[in-house]
Amino acid sequence: MTIRPIRRTLAAVAAVLALTPAAQADTLADALVGAYNTSGLLEQNRAVLRAADEDVAQAVSALRPVLSWSADITRDFGTSRGSNSLGAVARSASNTASVGLVAELTLYDFGQNRLAIDGAKEAVLATRQGLVSIEQQILLRAVTAFFEVRRATETVALRQNNLRLITQELRAAQDRFEVGEVTRTDVSLAEARLAQARANLAAAQGELRAAQEEYRVATGRTPGPLSQPSRVPDLPPDRNSAVAIALRGHPDLLQAQHLVRVAELSIARAEAAMKPTISLTGRLGVTEDFDNDSFSHGGSIGIESTGPIYQGGRLSSLVRQAMANRDEQRGNLHVVRLTIEQNVTNALIQLNVARASEDANADQVRAADVAFRGIREEATLGARTTLDVLNAEQELLDARAALISANVDEFIAAYRVLATMGRLTARDLGLNVQRYDPAAYYNLVKDAPAVSQQGQQLNRVLRALGKE
Repeated sequence: MTIRPIRRTLAAVAAVLALTPAAQADTLADALVGAYNTSGLLEQNRAVLRAADEDVAQAVSALRPVLSWSADITRDFGTSRGSNSLGAVARSASNTASVGLVAELTLYDFGQNRLAIDGAKEAVLATRQGLVSIEQQILLRAVTAFFEVRRATETVALRQNNLRLITQELRAAQDRFEVGEVTRTDVSLAEARLAQARANLAAAQGELRAAQEEYRVATGRTPGPLSQPSRVPDLPPDRNSAVAIALRGHPDLLQAQHLVRVAELSIARAEAAMKPTISLTGRLGVTEDFDNDSFSHGGSIGIESTGPIYQGGRLSSLVRQAMANRDEQRGNLHVVRLTIEQNVTNALIQLNVARASEDANADQVRAADVAFRGIREEATLGARTTLDVLNAEQELLDARAALISANVDEFIAAYRVLATMGRLTARDLGLNVQRYDPAAYYNLVKDAPAVSQQGQQLNRVLRALGKE
């Protein structure tokens, strides 16, 4: 497709815009950076990812010793009367204190805890891909908001120019009416078109304000003058190439694959839960009597084995449930794959339609402009009516508006193709932003740090995220 002739035509259409120099105008990259840095949805899902990271730390803790303590102070008191005490009542009281330590370490559980760790890690990887998918949605919304503001801005300028032209036509019709060249009907037609032009301008201005508000929400920036990108992004040469790229790296597909793995690990874990667990246990206790010198110190160490015998079918039900969840995720993986292929195809179709429409509308603008100039000249010679001039002008206006929309649709469709391929990310676009590192938090919490150097590093990460 040849872009240059169309761009020249669009430049002629947009010449009515009173824009500041391009150096002062916001670019598409500015809009994307603003969206990435200010999106509350991105921040929300980053927190979801950090919560998933903690699941790994909690699963890892099951492989480590568990040490707990208990302490109590007890006062026992009472009265009693025995059968041989001649009715005497005896009172008693004692004060004791005890401290105990219990340690437990799982020695062998047929892989239950290891499977839980692997499942938590797969869930983290799935959540990371979900975050990438959200990032694409945020950036595509910013792209759409950017070009919708440009569409609305150029439409307002077009409507303003049309209003000026119709005002001139009305004045010409009034002048010709005064000298008897046209009838009152011609003047009324021009007046009606002027009123319609004013209404159309008001509607376009309302659409511009709505587009500006969407831009502010999507990017965190108030829109000023927006510069037109020089060209659409580079895309694969054909549909098959685009689909191949999408099936290799689209975050939705990768997320679905990780969820299948999570479900498969859940089956293995449910089956392992039906087997015994062997643990090493140790106990140490001290008891002191405050009322005398009696005390007891003692402890124990041993190996315990526990396992289910009968739970009313609960464990078997959990296995079947895990299998059903696995089948669900496999089905979802198939659906996601088909949806991605369909989305890529549809986005490419929209892009091709927009390009074809742009070509056709450019030709229409050139032809309608020639026709309008000719009809207006003929009208001055009395060969055309005022209605002919107004109709020709309306056709030219419609053609120019359609060209503007087709150009905007081309850019939006091109970036939508990137999104369907999984390539609309800050990394792929080369945005000048501080990209969120999903591994930074995970690498610190995966070993379940307590008060340590690692824990201090974790605190610094949280402070950098604004969470402390």
